[in-house]
Amino acid sequence: MRKIFYIIFLISFSLNSQDNFDLNYYFKNKLDSFNPNIPKPSDFLLKQKEVGSSHVSHDRLVQYMYALANSSKRIRLKKTGETYEGRPLLTLIITSEKNHSNLDIIRENHLKYLSSTNNKDSDFYNRPVVIYQGYSIHGNEPSGSNAALLYAYYLAASNEKELLEQLDQSVILMDPSMNPDGLQRFANWVNSNKSEYLNPDKNDREFNEHWPKGRTNHYWFDMNRDWLPVQLPESKARINTFHNWYPNVLTDHHEMGTNSTFFFQPGISSRVNPLTPYKNQELTQKIGRYHEAILIENGSLFYSEEDYDDFYYGKGSTFPDINGGIGILFEQGSSRGHFQESINGNISFQFTIKNQLLTSLSTLKASIDLKKELFDYQHSFFNEFKNKKNEYIIVSDKYDISKLYHFYEILKNHKIETKKLNNNKIINGTEYKTENSFLIPTNQKNYRLLNAMIENRNKFNDSLFYDISAWSFLHSFNLDYERINISEKLQNLDFSKPTGSIINESEYAYVFSLNDYYTPKALYKLLNNGINIKVATEEFSIKENKFSYGSILIYLKNQSKSHSEITDIIKDISYETGINFYGFNTSHANGIDLGSNSFKKVRKPEIGLIVGDGVTSYDAGEIWHLLDTRYEIPITKIKYSDLSIIDLHKYNTLILVNGSYSSDNNYTALKKWVEEGGNLIGFRNSINFLQNNKLINLSFNENKPKPKNLNFNQKKNFYGSQLTSGAIFNVELDLTHPINYGYYKKNLSIFRNTNIYIKNDSIDFNNPIKYSNYNTLISGYISKENKKSILNSRPFVSLKIKKGRINLFTDNTNFRAFWYGTNKLMMNSIFFFDLM
Repeated sequence: MRKIFYIIFLISFSLNSQDNFDLNYYFKNKLDSFNPNIPKPSDFLLKQKEVGSSHVSHDRLVQYMYALANSSKRIRLKKTGETYEGRPLLTLIITSEKNHSNLDIIRENHLKYLSSTNNKDSDFYNRPVVIYQGYSIHGNEPSGSNAALLYAYYLAASNEKELLEQLDQSVILMDPSMNPDGLQRFANWVNSNKSEYLNPDKNDREFNEHWPKGRTNHYWFDMNRDWLPVQLPESKARINTFHNWYPNVLTDHHEMGTNSTFFFQPGISSRVNPLTPYKNQELTQKIGRYHEAILIENGSLFYSEEDYDDFYYGKGSTFPDINGGIGILFEQGSSRGHFQESINGNISFQFTIKNQLLTSLSTLKASIDLKKELFDYQHSFFNEFKNKKNEYIIVSDKYDISKLYHFYEILKNHKIETKKLNNNKIINGTEYKTENSFLIPTNQKNYRLLNAMIENRNKFNDSLFYDISAWSFLHSFNLDYERINISEKLQNLDFSKPTGSIINESEYAYVFSLNDYYTPKALYKLLNNGINIKVATEEFSIKENKFSYGSILIYLKNQSKSHSEITDIIKDISYETGINFYGFNTSHANGIDLGSNSFKKVRKPEIGLIVGDGVTSYDAGEIWHLLDTRYEIPITKIKYSDLSIIDLHKYNTLILVNGSYSSDNNYTALKKWVEEGGNLIGFRNSINFLQNNKLINLSFNENKPKPKNLNFNQKKNFYGSQLTSGAIFNVELDLTHPINYGYYKKNLSIFRNTNIYIKNDSIDFNNPIKYSNYNTLISGYISKENKKSILNSRPFVSLKIKKGRINLFTDNTNFRAFWYGTNKLMMNSIFFFDLM
């Protein structure tokens, strides 16, 4: 599609009073056909005024959607889940009354034709097209959810002949609020800061939302990156709906900066993921012409083929592209409130809502008009797997069955088939046992999706990325894997959440290894119950049981609880975490004995997480989520601006994530706390902050390129090509160092999303994690200059600062909650910092 900048822009949309418009603004010349018995959105909004007069809160949106479902036979409402804050996740299934009476059959037929190898029968085209329309996955981009009120009303109430025919020809899956917690947070902000006479001054408090803002969910995740990892309850609900239907078209309604206009896909052609078929982009262009037409009629500026790409499949507009559908991104220039100035004139909330409504309507029309092509495309997309050879991917984690289970969960959420391993195998020197391995057939319906989830890619058509360039789940889980051929008959896998047990009850001592993913949870529960525990700084074995560095000893004597009470606590912890505890009645061992001074006492962590203005909320939220929901470890969220006025001695660990921090009294308080014995864990750009303030003194590798023979219009691309926004690297571990306790392989896949390259120390044991000089890049993009910088560098540094310690990570060990393989690094820096 040619780039279009429609220049007949109507400034008359600017409305500075909340009372000078009605439904005719949204539905000109159409209201006469509306059923008066269907409730209007205004019946459920503040002061019963029209959509756009205020921002709909999620509770009122829910009330209205239930009212529509109760009054219209065109709508069936399903509660698909709940958010972390307990708000309902809703899907409205909207179609004709006739289709509703056969809805199960329609869905079954739609799924049948996805991968049917039979010739297309007479009913192949004679069925409804399936459209998923989702709104405001970023809660502070609210024009989408507010437009959903109007769109649902139109679909329920209008008796226009065209719509009645469209309802016969389609099944619409409407997700009116993809981020209820964020939408509610933002609605509260703008409604409470709204003036009666609207003031467009961009400096007004209404347009300057406080941290952490409404973009994210409860734990501050960007949920429009979780379609592939599926780690959040909101994502699990919508992914289940998606795979129950496999929509032909999915739309994702967003907002962008106030000075922007309106974007719809296609995006930048050179940045489409190579796994996406070219036909997908052809259909995206054809659908785009419908958006073009309706926006021109409305007098709206718009553009396409710039700014946004279709590379990372974890976004709502790209996820359908690897699942046989067409994903469409809409980006509306945001009013960020009710009425704000912009370079295009004052922009009203109502105008942003109307554009989202119009493109919802154009999507419906395009999907129906193009449904034959959409059906053909989806059928060919899924049938191509029949031509793939019968190959399996064998995956294993020898010592961490819990982590392997969570990988399986993701595959199961995406309807990817898995098989049991019939017998043990040794492949390229790695042992794959039946109890800790399974198989993934590549010859299955969702092989394209599987490939997108696990591939390693180092060649790209473009050096710029809107999001990350690599995300292989085999590496994020740090699994052993191989591609193999198997001819034997295999059974489907049914993998239950692992449970542990006590192996040999004892009145003397218990030992467990630190390999399992949930050992931090076990450690904290033991410490929180007042049980003294020690960690092994050397290897040892008792009988046939071998225990590596970081194994945990619970000596049952001299405890505040009896051995039977401790045993009962351990039974509960073992069952809950999947960890086996081994009982022994002797202190004697091969290697260090259980009474050795090489066992060191473990302190109970008291953790503070620095939050507030300047802090990257994503990074902070990932840590809060990890400690709270997985490990059940309390964490106190402390504003950076409060560090100088609270008693920091309550905490033995503070975490400073990526952010912009000030050198003021709060920094002074932080420095004093570290020097007096605190454990400060810093991530990403916090390293530069500490270095600039001379709390640390590190040397860095820098290979900054100099632009040569470039024109001014190449400046943006030049600097963009130097960003390392998300790639996977191989590092080598010193397994004897406390930061690496619980790892059993000397190599680890880590995620890198900064250009901070700390030089290796001249003393090698100060480099417990370092980049491999051979094939360090596993997958993703890094510029040739930064590739030089990463050699002889280290992603982790531990520094003694007077009585305290600073542990630094150049990158994010907890990325988007799916980088399970490196969570242990941060947890070790919490539990074992005084051993480093």
